[in-house]
Amino acid sequence: MNIPSNAAATPADCLRIVLVGTQHPGNIGAAARAMKTMGLSRLVLVAPEKVPDGDTRAMAAGADDLVDAAPVLPTLAEAVADCHWVLGATARSRRVQLEELHPRAAAQRAVAAATNAPVALVFGRERTGLTNEELQLCHAAVHIPSDPAFSSLNLAAAVQVLSYELRCALLGGAVADSGTRTPPPGEGVAAHAELEGFFGQLAETLEQIDFHKGRAPESAMRKLRRLYLRANLDSAEVRLLRGVLADAQRMARLAGEATGNGKIG
Repeated sequence: MNIPSNAAATPADCLRIVLVGTQHPGNIGAAARAMKTMGLSRLVLVAPEKVPDGDTRAMAAGADDLVDAAPVLPTLAEAVADCHWVLGATARSRRVQLEELHPRAAAQRAVAAATNAPVALVFGRERTGLTNEELQLCHAAVHIPSDPAFSSLNLAAAVQVLSYELRCALLGGAVADSGTRTPPPGEGVAAHAELEGFFGQLAETLEQIDFHKGRAPESAMRKLRRLYLRANLDSAEVRLLRGVLADAQRMARLAGEATGNGKIG
């Protein structure tokens, strides 16, 4: 998923549209067309229900090259592994607590982040959108403020709206949003795969030290994920934190051996 080393990586090159679990092949083509009209070319498909077909090409209407070049991957984690900022498009508020951005602010931050590293804008299934587990892989959410009386947007229409905002930001025409609180990730920010490795080790460590005391670990991990994602950790910081966790795991193992079980206490 990395941009070839012999290519000049522009912010547009680093912006990736990811479609997860697309149910209708025609929507893949329509989304590709929406992207191409706005100067975007990086399309990624995650576990589509049906592979691109004749309907896809008919709806692409000249954007077949984006469809042909689009990798098809089994999981969202693989699709964003090298990304340094991941934005999930959602039609409604969820239990997953994410910073929610207006499309214009989201596009500004995405383009700023894409000057240094890959950025992904993720769209879910036509009927159900992204799952909570998939949203947990995102740094923030973007919501298109459609009319509440008729809020349903076709997948390709949503891609068109957000691709337009990205185009405006790329051309320097986006208006600054005073509600943007956190600066976008910059050079050196840890890639998604590094963070997921850290989160996996963190979950293991909390279990080994009996942090949850019999409570379900999901709530604590959701909050910890949000905390660390907001911090925009760089690679060196992730390595430091993983070193701390490795020592904690070693102490837990020693304590477990001394007490005859696998946990401290």
